[in-house]
Amino acid sequence: MASKEEKIELILKPFRYDNDTLNDIMGRLNKEMEKGLKKETNPDATVKMLATYVRAVPDGTESGDFLALDLGGSNFRVLHVHIEKGAKDVRLQSDTYAIPESIMTGSGEQLFDYIADCMGKFLEKIGMKNRKMALGFTFSFPCKQRGLDSASLIKWTKGFNAAGVEGEDVVRLLRDAIKRRGDFDTDIVAVVNDTVGTMMACGLADHDCLIGLIVGTGSNACYMEKLDNVEIWEGDRGEPNQVVVNMEWGAFGEDGALDDLLTAYDREIDEHSINKGQQIYEKMISGMYMGELVRLVLLEMTKQMLVFGGRTSPDLETRGTFLTKYVSEIEEEPIGDMGPTLKILHSLGLKHATETDCVTVKEVCRAVSTRAAHLVSAGISAIVNKMDRERVAVGVDGSVYKYHPHFKELMTQTIDKLTHCDVKLMLSEDGSGKGAALVTAVACRLAGNS
Repeated sequence: MASKEEKIELILKPFRYDNDTLNDIMGRLNKEMEKGLKKETNPDATVKMLATYVRAVPDGTESGDFLALDLGGSNFRVLHVHIEKGAKDVRLQSDTYAIPESIMTGSGEQLFDYIADCMGKFLEKIGMKNRKMALGFTFSFPCKQRGLDSASLIKWTKGFNAAGVEGEDVVRLLRDAIKRRGDFDTDIVAVVNDTVGTMMACGLADHDCLIGLIVGTGSNACYMEKLDNVEIWEGDRGEPNQVVVNMEWGAFGEDGALDDLLTAYDREIDEHSINKGQQIYEKMISGMYMGELVRLVLLEMTKQMLVFGGRTSPDLETRGTFLTKYVSEIEEEPIGDMGPTLKILHSLGLKHATETDCVTVKEVCRAVSTRAAHLVSAGISAIVNKMDRERVAVGVDGSVYKYHPHFKELMTQTIDKLTHCDVKLMLSEDGSGKGAALVTAVACRLAGNS
């Protein structure tokens, strides 16, 4: 008969990947990437490989004053970014404005008038209302991009429902709102995806930063691809012979490509999600689901009398109660100190948890977070090997990468095993603000007017 330890290992085994499995996942993702880049197969591809119209990273010659606008939730920011030639970082000042719900769900005209109004206040405050500056606009909603400065909203998400915006070009709507005011002017140069901004924000400090990665509530990646490989490209084919591709890799697996790797717990998460059957890869990785995966595994272990003496609690049986931040807190705990884990378990009504239970809980957290790090590393390694460079830097943002105690270390070790390239992971600061301004600065340099 199997021992308690063997039973625990049996439950956790499906979360553990060896190098062969990771190489296999890389091969599967690579196939999807090729499918997404080709005109004929793109409509059926799960990984959409969207061309972003961003053609270069900073080279250190950019300089000047730029504006950035960051709209992706119920607060939005206006930023002034000053770039010095040759500097490794930028100087910025910004203000955050809350968007009232009545405006989020009112008319599109009201929403963009409100944004323009806040921009006016900000420019007044910093004394630059009479200067016409180039602007980068981070608009974190699903869009169809038609050029660097043109993007149509596909659909509102995150509680927004402003009428008359879906299907419209958001840059035109913003330009119209600024024109209606008439008291300042700006040149909207770029609409930026936050993953691309993440990559660009690191580009000043390291010009080899050609990959952007987000591992937070969601997960996505982008990278610089040779134009010859991008059949779906509809822009000009002149120099530079490259374009940043926004992979939208969270959807990998929607066609069943990862079915053999899904655990019963992954399937349960998908079953109860608001987007069933979608974003499969993301659900195995991101912060939105990591804590819930741990809860489901602990529930199964409790049923099998392997933890908590077989006694559960109403909280443990409630979806969403085991927060992803608990995973980081538990794994951060020094060896021998069970205090933080006991505190978390007590808060979930598991007052009867023992120190042995704490060891098991930590093991479950480690198995789930390590799998996430391994999956992300396989994805980045697939990109790195496709790019075939001697050295590349990856700009990374997101709460899981930032706050999990071992995530970066696990990624560094795994990417090292899966690639033959010098890969440097860089924490990206403020991709949606600084990154948007840098996209704008590079576009101005390429156009010869920075």
